[in-house]
Amino acid sequence: MALDYRIFKTLIKNFEFFENKPHIAVGVSGGPDSIALAYLLNKWIEYKKGKLTAIVFDHRIRHNSKIESFQVKKMLNNLGINSSIIRPNKNKLIKKNMSNARDNRFEGLIKLCKKNNILHLFLGHHLDDNIETYLLRKINGSNLDGLESINKITYFKNIQILRPLIDIDKKSILNFNKKNKLNFISDPTNKDLSYTRVKLRNFLQINKYKREIEKDFLNIKKQIPNYKKMIWETLIDNLIYLSATKIKISYNNLMKLDDLIIEKHILCLLKFFNKKKAQTKSTKIIILMDTLREPNFKTFNLSGIIIKKNLDFLSFSQK
Repeated sequence: MALDYRIFKTLIKNFEFFENKPHIAVGVSGGPDSIALAYLLNKWIEYKKGKLTAIVFDHRIRHNSKIESFQVKKMLNNLGINSSIIRPNKNKLIKKNMSNARDNRFEGLIKLCKKNNILHLFLGHHLDDNIETYLLRKINGSNLDGLESINKITYFKNIQILRPLIDIDKKSILNFNKKNKLNFISDPTNKDLSYTRVKLRNFLQINKYKREIEKDFLNIKKQIPNYKKMIWETLIDNLIYLSATKIKISYNNLMKLDDLIIEKHILCLLKFFNKKKAQTKSTKIIILMDTLREPNFKTFNLSGIIIKKNLDFLSFSQK
């Protein structure tokens, strides 16, 4: 899909409603995707009569990261975009760890949004990022849920995370930057083969592989809504009793299902009680599933939720 402001306005209309004159934020690394997004958002927020704050993250991993962050701030200033630079605490840094850098960046972005009462945070993930994530998760044996990869809209601590470029490929973004004479900086870690994601990225440069994997990814994306619908339908079919403090489901019907669906049902039931708690680890759920198959199973405590077997049903209740 080509990229221009008209298409961007169409993409952003697919998101949820914004308040009048919204104050939004965009994370900017200085790369072509985040610079293009900041440029487009700056035009869009002027149309909405709102306010845009660009957040530049100095990851402090490379010795010249501070200089780079000021370069990015200057580029944004030339585009008429206000920006703030944030940095992680030194005690949170793990050298040459991309995952740690991403976590620190996201934590910093959310913290600044909270501090400034910003409800909408935009990130520049694009289609190539999504395909890389899909391939990485597939290699690591992720289930169908995980293969959905990066969603257009997510929520974290009551902040809406939006990725309007997620269906736009990087080539289109680079063409957009060239057409609009947008400068950006290149991150040298994108060429560092000690990172798994960089190796995958290089692999995907071979067009025949990229086309095949993209086709596979898009097919999976089409299947996921039906898969989620099936999970909920089978869970509802197995419900015997539901209240604010207790749920009962059919034990026999549950145990006839595929292990992956049983795991999803248990996760859904746990989320019903533990809305604000961290998600229970999959390994604990697998232990529960093994225990459920034992002939003398009676009770199990999973993250503060008591699971009991009584005749042909399982009850889930908070401790």
